[in-house]
Amino acid sequence: MLIRLGYDIEFQMMQPVAIVAMLRVHPSRAADLREPDELRIEPMVKSETFPDRFGNVCTRFLAPQGRVRLWNSTLIEDSGQPDPIDYYAAQHPVEELPVENLIYLMNSRYCEVDRLSHIATDLFAHTAPGWGRVQAIVNWVHSKVQFGYHFARATKTALDVYTERTGVCRDFQHLAITFCRCMNIPARYTTGYLGDIGIYLPPSPMDFSAWFEVFLSGRWWTFDARHNLPRIGRVLMGVGRDAGDVAITTSFGFAELTRFTVVSDEVRNGLPPLT
Repeated sequence: MLIRLGYDIEFQMMQPVAIVAMLRVHPSRAADLREPDELRIEPMVKSETFPDRFGNVCTRFLAPQGRVRLWNSTLIEDSGQPDPIDYYAAQHPVEELPVENLIYLMNSRYCEVDRLSHIATDLFAHTAPGWGRVQAIVNWVHSKVQFGYHFARATKTALDVYTERTGVCRDFQHLAITFCRCMNIPARYTTGYLGDIGIYLPPSPMDFSAWFEVFLSGRWWTFDARHNLPRIGRVLMGVGRDAGDVAITTSFGFAELTRFTVVSDEVRNGLPPLT
């Protein structure tokens, strides 16, 4: 399967502002790209590309005063298979985990493990460790939290989501991640493209999506507390402890967002690129 990926984002700058963008496909999917994956900046400015501490590809540049456009169109090959499932995937004892995964058991900006540990124990201690426990957490979050774009709040944490029972996709993932960490299961936040391939959803503007991964049986597995359904065509862009580590753009000054378009479509009959 071929998937056309792209975005077209515009800002209005009152003065020059430094920006770090995380808009490139994750290195783990680089071999699947069939066209260059390049951040294009208008007007053209000098930029620097670098890996962050989690291995995500970032670009730093100074956005000039006025209109600034960030855009890209690329093509990626995908297996066309839904997210893999292994009901027998086992939970590792903490003392046997790879040391680099221990960070995904700890508190982070939006995931308050210490404040939710007793709640998680009450809810999930009776479940069998491993895949079944993670799925029980995902089922609980999916059924208890109401989705709505008007519930979005940049400062909303996992504890807020548990208390308010509302949120957008990142909030579902933050609460599920926190519950997993409370139960000693490494969990990390992920973001990327997720088109409506293989399913029907009511028409709505495309956006980047959030999901999360857990470490079981020696590898990372995809879970999605928002949709709670294996999906086709996920394309990873960034991983981190929570949404604070994988912001699509971080502006070191005021930047007014004036346009935001995302494309993630299966290519059929020569679908044209984003222009």
